[in-house]
Amino acid sequence: MEWRDEAIILTVRRHGENGAILSLMTERHGRHAGLVRGGQSRRLKGVLQPGNRIAAGWRARLEDHLGTLTVEPVASHAAALMMDPGRLAALSSALALVEAGLPEREAHPHVFESLAALMVALEGEGWAETYVRWEVGLLADLGFGLDLSACAATGVTEDLTYVSPKTGRAVSSEAAAPYRDRLLPLPSFLKQRRGAAAPEDLAQALQLTGHFLAGQVFDLHGKPLPDARTRLAEWLRRGRAA
Repeated sequence: MEWRDEAIILTVRRHGENGAILSLMTERHGRHAGLVRGGQSRRLKGVLQPGNRIAAGWRARLEDHLGTLTVEPVASHAAALMMDPGRLAALSSALALVEAGLPEREAHPHVFESLAALMVALEGEGWAETYVRWEVGLLADLGFGLDLSACAATGVTEDLTYVSPKTGRAVSSEAAAPYRDRLLPLPSFLKQRRGAAAPEDLAQALQLTGHFLAGQVFDLHGKPLPDARTRLAEWLRRGRAA
């Protein structure tokens, strides 16, 4: 059994004296693990960092074996974010959500493409807003997309300020009035493709996506949200993303 594919490194674990077991998000083979012989060597240590993009070759005698990996560097994103705690927290959170939320060896090409784009976007301006929009896209890719286009109760498309915690559909201010304390706030920047957001809006947006990630993805598998995701939410709650 053998394949070659583009991949983003999700996790790296030591194996034995000199090896490393990688978990990868690949373009055509989904989330996939493999052993890199000599993965702890000085030559490979800088390459095998979570968030880096590589060209990977996997080989095994049988399809269900762990198999061995060969790796070639394509893009080093981890080093560029290492000195910025907020961007690094976003990187760690995204990788942890993909690692824990996706089934192994099931192709999700859109998740790979969006994750690859996020790795680049985290180096630029507006990275926090881009990260939140990436979580909204991840929910859609996993089959739990939010509908923020019109009010669930009245169908109007203006003054959408809340989201139903049950259906993930937007609700207008007027329709939400009797149930406001049961609904999730909808930050205005999420209704636009671009635009900056205040730290409190980013925190509310992560509360919104976190509610559905927990309830629709992780609770179904008896898992909590990853610790890295919780740390990012706390970082943004403190308003430091600005």
